[in-house]
Amino acid sequence: MTDEFNALSGPMPPKPKHEARARAFAAAMQAYDEAAKKSGAAAQGWALAGRRSSIINRIWSPIMNRKLLAGSALATLIVVPAAAFLTLEMVRNNPSQEAEVQVATRPVPSLVQKPASPATIEERALTDQSKREASPVGKPAPAAAENDEAASQAADAAAPMSSVGGAADLARGRLEIMPAPIAPADILPPPMEDRERFGNADASPVKSVATEPVSTFSVDVDTASYAFVRRSLMAGEMPNPDAVRVEEMINYFPYDWPRPASAAEPFKATVTLTPAPWNAGTRLMHVAIKGYDVVPSEAPKANLVFLIDVSGSMDEPDKLPLLKNAFRLLIDRLKPEDTVSIVTYAGNAGTVLEPTAVKDKAKILSAIDTLQPGGSTAGAAGIDAAYVLAEKSFVKDGVNRILLATDGDFNVGPASDEELKRLIEEKRKSGIFLSALGFGRGNYNDALMQTIAQNGNGVAAYIDTLAEAQKALVEEAGSSLFPIAKDVKLQVEFNPAAIAEYRLIGYETRALKREDFNNDKVDAGDIGSGHSVTAIYELTPKGSPAVLNDDLRYATAEKRPVDAGASSGELAFLKIRYKKPDGDKSELIATPVTEANAVPSLAQAPADVRFSVAVAAFGQKLAGISALADYSFTAVIDLAAGARGADPFGYRGEFVNLVRLAKTLSGG
Repeated sequence: MTDEFNALSGPMPPKPKHEARARAFAAAMQAYDEAAKKSGAAAQGWALAGRRSSIINRIWSPIMNRKLLAGSALATLIVVPAAAFLTLEMVRNNPSQEAEVQVATRPVPSLVQKPASPATIEERALTDQSKREASPVGKPAPAAAENDEAASQAADAAAPMSSVGGAADLARGRLEIMPAPIAPADILPPPMEDRERFGNADASPVKSVATEPVSTFSVDVDTASYAFVRRSLMAGEMPNPDAVRVEEMINYFPYDWPRPASAAEPFKATVTLTPAPWNAGTRLMHVAIKGYDVVPSEAPKANLVFLIDVSGSMDEPDKLPLLKNAFRLLIDRLKPEDTVSIVTYAGNAGTVLEPTAVKDKAKILSAIDTLQPGGSTAGAAGIDAAYVLAEKSFVKDGVNRILLATDGDFNVGPASDEELKRLIEEKRKSGIFLSALGFGRGNYNDALMQTIAQNGNGVAAYIDTLAEAQKALVEEAGSSLFPIAKDVKLQVEFNPAAIAEYRLIGYETRALKREDFNNDKVDAGDIGSGHSVTAIYELTPKGSPAVLNDDLRYATAEKRPVDAGASSGELAFLKIRYKKPDGDKSELIATPVTEANAVPSLAQAPADVRFSVAVAAFGQKLAGISALADYSFTAVIDLAAGARGADPFGYRGEFVNLVRLAKTLSGG
């Protein structure tokens, strides 16, 4: 104990004379005996029943209970030396209490502590252990001389605080011996692993019309990418370029494109040619498609199955709680005769709600309220169970759709994208479609959501806020739930006499082979009630200085039956192929693109065209497209702000603010 006290008190002062030591001992013993008599206890030993405790506890606890010393460093420095002296005196008179006193006299941690190295902690632990082994409870200390020396040092410590080594050294010793607790590395929570995967592909290259005059792709009405990009920017970080799908950003916004006159013509195409704002030598061919808007009263009956991920990872505010509120909003949007079922999966799949008419809304909402997170993620089993329920309440000539809501991977059962793709492709043949709603960060599997939605004849959305749930499930419920056409494909053939090169902006994951256009067995995207789809090509006219590809040295002129529209001024020929929701044979819509579709300047184009071009520019910059390297965020802001229009829901104003955030975060 001598060594421990030396470490506690720092450098020792010169020892006083023997007479002074004797007087100090006598005064201390008298004070101790008087205190013991007042408490009703013997001066030595312990007469009261109950667990024995040290004199430190009997003095310290009442004081702390009265909160007289809370936060007082000065009081601590006064009490600790006196307590140390009294405790050591008890050891002198009753060595059997030494082990208990050692615990009681350990210094009180300071409010501000100096951390010690792990080696210091380990050494001190070994020292304490050796002392316990040498002097166990109930056995005397090895040498009485050591007790005498400790008592002598205690008397010295009780000297006036102005003496050499006083309170400052004692406090310093306490800081060195009692460092702040350090949590072992093996119990610290590991850093969150970023397991997000994105379903994207390399940007479409510039293609030469002379060698590849035809462009074919499937339409896309998904909006997940824009919501994910927004969440990243709002969190103060630039989005992962792989998370940016430009076509989904463009198609996130509602546009007032010209509508078809009747359901007999499910959608109408509008083409506009404008100069490209980021390259003076190129033009933009803007293709806008608007679907027929079904009157709500004429909407077919809906049979919906909510397939909800309730695994442990969903236990976050922006996951299961947000999901539950989102589905509550959707319930309010449905008609009384529609039916809703609920399947959950976490480790295995289970039915929470059998098919129930929406008129029994209280029962459905109660089932939603019971959802709790926990377990792993048996997504494939959940899909199987959801299809069983959908088939059980199948509505002929109606809407039969599963809404999958999850935050990430299916980590139990078939987990690869290809396995799930085959499963969903097989199930969609029954007329039951599947849409995917993504939630949360860190575990979000965007690639899987894309696979599920594209092969399940559904849409993929990312829900990051309740406002986004309102947009996706309420305001756009018709376009999300009620298809008016399926397997919709676009094909553009460019006239080599007028166009030298072209580049499709976005749609990289929707590219099709040229021969797929007329193959009705090839799956493609769907268009819902009132939905709009926008596609933008960047064109390089023949003879423009912006042409990137040299003419082929050994090329030969193609033989064509006629001059392929060269004399009529055709720039391209647009074809759209689609199937009716209950049909298996596709139908064709075709229209030529000429200079009659052109406007002299971008400023003269409709506001919707200008705004969609601004979104296209922003998405390409976020994706790192080199063609936009010299087009600034400020130019994007000016173009979008000038085309905001009425903006009843504030989506366009929000977009302008996101561009400002990106400008700041990028340092540009």
